[in-house]
Amino acid sequence: MHMTHLDTRLIALSPLDGRYRNDVAPLAAYFSEAALFRYRVRVEVEYLIFLARTPSVGFVPPFTPQQQGNLRTLYRQFTDADAQAIADWDRTVNHDVKAVEYWLREQLVVRDLSAWAEAVHFGLTSEDINNLAYSLLLADARDLVLLPALNELLRRLRELAIGAAATPMLGRTHGQPATPTTLGKEFAVFATRLERAINELLAIKLTGKLNGATGTFAAHAVAYPQVDWLLFSRAFVRSLDLEPIVLTDQTEPHDTLARLCDGLKRTNTILQDLCQDCWRYISDGYLGQVAQAGEVGSSTMPHKVNPIDFENAEGNLGLANALLEFFSRKLPISRLQRDLSDSTVLRNLGVAWGYSLLAYQRSLRGLNKVAANPARMLAELDAHPEVLAEAIQTVLRREGYPEPYEALKALTRGRTPTLADIHMFIEGLNIATSVKAELLALTPASYTGLAARLALMRDEGPKF
Repeated sequence: MHMTHLDTRLIALSPLDGRYRNDVAPLAAYFSEAALFRYRVRVEVEYLIFLARTPSVGFVPPFTPQQQGNLRTLYRQFTDADAQAIADWDRTVNHDVKAVEYWLREQLVVRDLSAWAEAVHFGLTSEDINNLAYSLLLADARDLVLLPALNELLRRLRELAIGAAATPMLGRTHGQPATPTTLGKEFAVFATRLERAINELLAIKLTGKLNGATGTFAAHAVAYPQVDWLLFSRAFVRSLDLEPIVLTDQTEPHDTLARLCDGLKRTNTILQDLCQDCWRYISDGYLGQVAQAGEVGSSTMPHKVNPIDFENAEGNLGLANALLEFFSRKLPISRLQRDLSDSTVLRNLGVAWGYSLLAYQRSLRGLNKVAANPARMLAELDAHPEVLAEAIQTVLRREGYPEPYEALKALTRGRTPTLADIHMFIEGLNIATSVKAELLALTPASYTGLAARLALMRDEGPKF
């Protein structure tokens, strides 16, 4: 009997670990259980090295440069076997941070560094390790995975903006025909919004704390009262390239993490807006899609090329934002000096990052498939000459013509006049011949103001 190997992605509970596993695989290096173990090991090792550099902490001898390098290989060359060994400890002691400590003690013995075993996790509570580990992994996931994906989106939006900078397009406000714009200018709006959002995300400096069980440095101070532990804590956290805070309860308050979630949520909302507009432009025929060989658009309608990438992105952005909103609302709250309700929530950060990354990839895929359809946009403009009413009444205001708005309103509101109707209206105006010629030269396709120039701008907005 022939046996087939079942792809484990087919039985995964989450589509991020199933159908979309390959798309979000880069995030496993930051949000998997093994990754969290690795970041905890990093914090423990760096703390031990920092203690050994503090002469007044007398029971911790200094390391040689070779010994420091040896220690750092524990997280720089962290393996699946290492993660499994820590997980085995966790099953024994039912405490994941204590499991890291016991495993690290074993590794010190193996490396002939047992003299430092009692200094591992000295004076610390689990939250000292966890908050720093999470801040480090979040910063890395942002800088090394999400921001590069967002920058690829930004690059493509700029490319589309430049390519269609002067391509006229009917504007729509309230869903109705409105002052013309250019397709490039509309892409430039999204590019500028996205660039501002990226700059805001980059500006968020994640915080960290190291101050003991209730934030009082009690264990540290009772052992070595002569040490300036406030200075030590700040210096150590800064050595991890995090922003130190020393006045906390047991938990790092997660305020900057909430700010990061809010920043991602705003970024995702901008992209939701982009996906919906692109969907509409495709529906209206302003954008065409390149058909992919072998791809099926509909199970019953062979002609269809569906905007599935934008639809997929929109759905995943919504999923991500639902989680991000919950994180920013829940994580800054902890009962009294500590409760553990944040622990299980923090383990789901990667889910929101995963849905975000997936949406960025699908958005980019969608943008890479589209191309402008100038003929369709021009036909739409020609079908709506009433959009020139704004231009005509504004010029008439300049000329001092009485109640031009009301005159144009009577001509155009609730009607779709032809260009000939508008020209007849202009010919009947009691204005200078030169002004009539100016108005008769107007066309919907030429009435785009500074749109072509705006499409090439980089309005970065306020600096944060």
